[in-house]
Amino acid sequence: MLNLPPNMISTSNLSFAYQGQNAVVYPDVQCGKNEHALILGPSGTGKTTLLHLLGGILSPASGEIIIGGTSVHALRGHALDVFRGKHIGIIFQKPHFIRSLTAMENLLLTQTLSVNKPDKDMALSLMERLAIGKNANKFANTMSIGEQQRLAIARALINSPDVILADEPSSALDDHNCKKMIELLLQVAEERKSNLIVVTHDSRIKDMIEKKITLKEK
Repeated sequence: MLNLPPNMISTSNLSFAYQGQNAVVYPDVQCGKNEHALILGPSGTGKTTLLHLLGGILSPASGEIIIGGTSVHALRGHALDVFRGKHIGIIFQKPHFIRSLTAMENLLLTQTLSVNKPDKDMALSLMERLAIGKNANKFANTMSIGEQQRLAIARALINSPDVILADEPSSALDDHNCKKMIELLLQVAEERKSNLIVVTHDSRIKDMIEKKITLKEK
């Protein structure tokens, strides 16, 4: 384990290969405390894969991933689940929820799985900031696509993570809600001294985050 500042993201010599495909070699990523970045590049350059590597969902073929001094790729099983639950919030491009649970219950379950005490007040406050407080007792699958995306953002933020990873978070939002959503992510990241890393094709948000990590075609 390296002695790095809290909330620091650092990768070196990172590569990944899906079965039967050539390996993608990634540029080294360095994000200091409370620093944010966009991951940009044409389709097929591995942007979402890089996000999943940073989140510990995928394991690299080679290289190292350090978050807050912890080698994420070296963790396995329960230890990885606990670390990810406590320190990393992930907003997937296509949100998935437990259909038999309400929006509120999905958020409280996320807290429970991360060994945090369920906090209804926190969950409701977060949903209200995202303009979905009225949906707290609705089943997630009955909400609109845009509302589900905002619920996915709430789920990623509910445990106050050190690192927030977002894969095309604005794809289902109109211009007004797109701007509000990115502003909220940045605001929450600032409040919690978190790193925010966003994969995007959305030209509407490219000027809202200064640091860019551009992946190139082979």
